Amino acid sequence: MDGNSLLSSLLPIAIVVLMLGLGLALTREDFRRALRSPRAVAVCLICQLVLLPGVCFALAHAFGLSGSAAVGMMLVAAAPGGTTAGLFSHLAGGDVALNITLTAINSVLAVLTLPALVGVAAAHFLPGGLGDVDLGLGELVSLWALILLPVAAGMVVRAKRPTWANRLGGPVKKLSGTFLALMAVLAVLTERSRLLGHLGEVGPAAATFCVISLTVGYTLPRLLGVTGPQSAAISLDIGVHNSGLALAIALSPAMAHDSTFAVPAVAYAVVALPCAGVAAFLMSHRGRSGTDHRNVRDVVLQEDVAFRDEPAFRIERDG
Repeated sequence: MDGNSLLSSLLPIAIVVLMLGLGLALTREDFRRALRSPRAVAVCLICQLVLLPGVCFALAHAFGLSGSAAVGMMLVAAAPGGTTAGLFSHLAGGDVALNITLTAINSVLAVLTLPALVGVAAAHFLPGGLGDVDLGLGELVSLWALILLPVAAGMVVRAKRPTWANRLGGPVKKLSGTFLALMAVLAVLTERSRLLGHLGEVGPAAATFCVISLTVGYTLPRLLGVTGPQSAAISLDIGVHNSGLALAIALSPAMAHDSTFAVPAVAYAVVALPCAGVAAFLMSHRGRSGTDHRNVRDVVLQEDVAFRDEPAFRIERDG
């Protein structure tokens, strides 16, 4: 079996495992929490679904990206927040509970928004338009199923068997990370000349997009009256995109004919972690300066209440 065949075989498994891991961490409370922070959720969705795709579109033109690289960048922009956004939010003193909520909502919406944004980008940037990306009805249904069904299955397990979900969460995360790392290595080995040749082209655009995402996600919510910890959560949720999901889709049969689609996801994965780390440090320093002490205290209390509402906690407490 050659590298391309192995990639095609691993891809559906990788996406299913990745989305199952997300579902195992989600509860209905994560979606109910959105009703308690409607302004924060609305601002995040405006940034994620309107502002950032527009910024990415402009950057693709400004940096003169090739058509395939530009579509790959739009794929990254359309991807929901990554699982590490919550970790960086915790380090920044952000509203981690809000991060979980935003990841849940954006992941569900991505079933519709991600194919739509990629289709628009393909129609604009590629010579053959949508014909260069096979996003027919069959591919869309398959993509929706690969994303939505594992998330739903994970949430069912979390709701019905919280102990199982807690036990499975760690191994599933490790397995998904292993699959994605293996796919990245295989992609580099099979298409290394094209991938490495385009990293220099895409890297600066990916870094610029990451910095702008983090900055917009922090400043715009504060201008609109969203608290410091919540603005930190929004910043990191829209600044740390799920590059693993973007990579998996870029390597799917609909786009696998051109490996350049995958380059922005690889580049973004490299630049996002240090950028998010610096942003988390700056936001935590601002919080310690005294600006947001009251808000940090309030969000800690809110997270404690949310934790006590989790099924696993109630079972242990009632037992």
